[in-house]
Amino acid sequence: MLLLQDGVLAFLSAVGLTTIVWALAGTLLHLGGRPAVPGLLLVLPLKGEALAMEADVRELRRVQGSLPGAKIVLTDCGLTPDAQALARYLTDREKNAALVSPGELAGEL
Repeated sequence: MLLLQDGVLAFLSAVGLTTIVWALAGTLLHLGGRPAVPGLLLVLPLKGEALAMEADVRELRRVQGSLPGAKIVLTDCGLTPDAQALARYLTDREKNAALVSPGELAGEL
């Protein structure tokens, strides 16, 4: 019985020590924050009515939050006038977003 108790105690000690080291390493590695990724483009090609545009832009904003310096680029591949107006509104509302035509996308690269 004593051997079983010693084994369980050794196991719990090892798990506890590993947890402490893991937490300290995670804290130290995250202190510097994430480096900016200049020039990274999150491109969303849009066509027609683009019914899911708002949800897609929201998802790109979420991804952009974990990639500092990334830019959201909405590409107009034949949007309807209403969808184009919505795309303009969404890009005007964002500080690091743009609405471009496919020809202008080459200039963004």
